[in-house]
Amino acid sequence: MNRLHETKVKKINSEHNTIVNSKDLTLGEGYFTVIAGPCAVEREDIAVETAIAVEKAGAKIFRSSLFKPRTSPYTYQGYGLEGIEILRRIKQETNLLLETEILSSDHIEELSQEVDIFRVGSRNMDNYELLKAVGRENKPVILKRNMSATLEEFLLAAEYILSVGNENVILCERGIRTFETYTRNTLDILAIPALKELTHLPVIVDPSHSTGKSSLVPAASKAALAAGADGLIVEVHPNPANSYSDGHQSLQISEFEKMMKEIFELAKVLGKKFDIPILT
Repeated sequence: MNRLHETKVKKINSEHNTIVNSKDLTLGEGYFTVIAGPCAVEREDIAVETAIAVEKAGAKIFRSSLFKPRTSPYTYQGYGLEGIEILRRIKQETNLLLETEILSSDHIEELSQEVDIFRVGSRNMDNYELLKAVGRENKPVILKRNMSATLEEFLLAAEYILSVGNENVILCERGIRTFETYTRNTLDILAIPALKELTHLPVIVDPSHSTGKSSLVPAASKAALAAGADGLIVEVHPNPANSYSDGHQSLQISEFEKMMKEIFELAKVLGKKFDIPILT
C-alpha cells in the first residue's frame, strides 16, 4: 500500500482532471465519448459498413482491432497488420478516429502511423514492458482492467504508462470475474466513481465484455453514464450471428442506433457534452 500512496502523491491525486485530446476529439471530464465497432476487423466491406453506421449514430472513434487475443489458439485471432489497408479505407470513408489493441511493441511503429489511440487489453494489463513501450509514444492509450485486478493493481499498471511521460491514459472498466455465470463477467459499476475519487484520469466502460450478452449492453451502458463514466467502448456488427468472434455480445446496427438515442437523452439530463445527430 505504501507504493500506491507514493503513486497517489506523485501522479494519481491531482487538482485537475485530465482531458485527453486527439485531433478534434475531447475525452474526459464533462464529455461523453463512444467508441464502437466490431470485436475484431474481419472483412473490408463489413468494417466500412459498420464504421459509416456507427459514425452516423454518434460514435466518434472506431473500434478497429486488428489483433484479437483469444483463449483458444484455434479461434479467430484478427486480421493482423495486413488489415492496415482496411483502416486506411475507413479513414477515406469517415471522420472517425481509429483505436486498436496492440499486443506487442513490435507493432508500434507500423500502427502508430495509422491509428489515433492504442488500446492495451485486459490480458496485457500486467505486461509492463508493453505498457512502458506505449507510454513512450505520443498517443493516447486505453488501458483495460484485468478481470482479476484490484483497483490498486489497475492504477499501478496505469503508472507504468504515466511514469515514462505519457499523461494521456484512459482507464477502461470491462468487468471482473465473480461467481456469477449468467453474464460473461460482472460489471463493477462502483469502480467508476471509485476511480474518479482515486485518479484524475478519464474512465470509460466496456459494456460488451462485462455482460457478454447484447441484450444487457444498453442497460449497462446507461448505468455507466449515470455512474459518471466518460465514455463507452461497444461492440457493433451488421450481422452478429455471423461474426467471427463475440457475436453474442455485439449489438446490431439498429440496436446501437436505438441505444445511442437513449444515451443522448440521458447525457443531456446529466449535463454531459455529447453531440450526436438525432436519427430519424
